[in-house]
Order: sequence, then structure tokens, then C-alpha cells
Amino acid sequence: MLIEIDFNSPEAIYIQLRNQIVMEIAQDRLKDGDSLPSVRNMAHILGVNMHTVNKAYAILREEGYLKLDRRKGAIVSVEKSSKQAELEKINGCMQMIVAQAICKEVTKEEMKQIVGEMYDAFRML
Repeated sequence: MLIEIDFNSPEAIYIQLRNQIVMEIAQDRLKDGDSLPSVRNMAHILGVNMHTVNKAYAILREEGYLKLDRRKGAIVSVEKSSKQAELEKINGCMQMIVAQAICKEVTKEEMKQIVGEMYDAFRML
């Protein structure tokens, strides 16, 4: 697992960590049952505060990507919720992306191409 934090990014560090862990799962670099470093170890590895890692792990748990166990630590465990619930979440996230694309005159066809290429890239990894 390769996590890189950009300390100059306007994006919060805990969000960067959360997003990169989700990407690792999507790219099949992290699989169900894999252990993540403890909060303390991850904070040490990344050079960040333990509370930052704890917040990222808590969000991942709430979103159904991790299970937290006092004895075993953070374990990758992707919950499969109903497809309808997932589609509703995706719709909520995509609305702003589509709005931004429209404002910047990105066409529907260009958006379809971008999404298609992303799917293909993940499948090839």
C-alpha cells in the first residue's frame, strides 16, 4: 500500500488518506481481510497526527470500507449495501461534478468518455 500525503493540498489530510485507501481497494491493492497499520503506526509513517488517521479510519468505517477491532485493528471489509442505496449516494456526489462540467462547457459525450476510461483503467490494474 502506497499512501502519499500532499501537505500543500487544500484538501484535508484525513480526506486524502480516506480517498487513497478507497482507491487502493478499488484497484485491488487492498483486499477484504487485509489489515491496515494501526492508527499510531499510520500516523508515524505519514508524519501526521494520530487524530487525523483516527478520523479517516472512522469515516471509512462509517462508509462501510473498514471494520475496527480493538484487538485486530483496522481490517478492510467492504460492506455491500443495496444497489439502489449506492446509486443514490453516487448520484449525490456526481451532481456537483456534472454541474462543474457544465459550467466549464464539458460535453455529455466527454463526460461519458472520461468515466468509461476510468472504469477501463481500474479493470486493467
